[in-house]
Amino acid sequence: MNIGLTGGIATGKSTVSRMLAQRGAVIIDADVIAREVMEPGHPVLAAVAERFGQAILQPDGTLHRKKLGEIIFSQPEERKALEGLTHPAIRAEMKRRISECEAADPRQLVVADIPLLYESGLESLYEEIMVVYVPREVQKSRLMSRDGLTEWQAEQRLNAQMDIELKKERAHILIDNSQGLAETEQQIERFWRDKVEI
Repeated sequence: MNIGLTGGIATGKSTVSRMLAQRGAVIIDADVIAREVMEPGHPVLAAVAERFGQAILQPDGTLHRKKLGEIIFSQPEERKALEGLTHPAIRAEMKRRISECEAADPRQLVVADIPLLYESGLESLYEEIMVVYVPREVQKSRLMSRDGLTEWQAEQRLNAQMDIELKKERAHILIDNSQGLAETEQQIERFWRDKVEI
């Protein structure tokens, strides 16, 4: 069985991912793969350097994230160009790893951890989607205290993602992470008992 795991910034997706892993799920993290395709020697990094120029590389051949960030965050069309180079490779690697895990043990729960799953239109790739949810006001206050942001900065980051209420509506499995860790743990335990231990 495979599921897509998503949520919004500061909803507690990493916490839920850890709880699933502790129970034996295999976690395939899109962010980790995104970093891997930007390592020296990977064809994706070579294509990105060709598109954006050698200035985005450090002297040792690693990605100069800050320089690339300056380009893509100031020009939306450049961000789209970067996504066009990276997203197909990330998707292909995620599919490959999921297939590998399912072939090794068809009963194993494989969780694809993808922060922007709905935004990227990837929901059809997974049997079910689990959304980690907290109300927007909770999300905003957690984000402000976690990252030391002003209210305006937190709003900007929240506005860059699909609204958490829309994600909640589209979830097959909803984990409400606004009541504390013990309550979240109970929801994960219930999910595991009902869906995985069959």
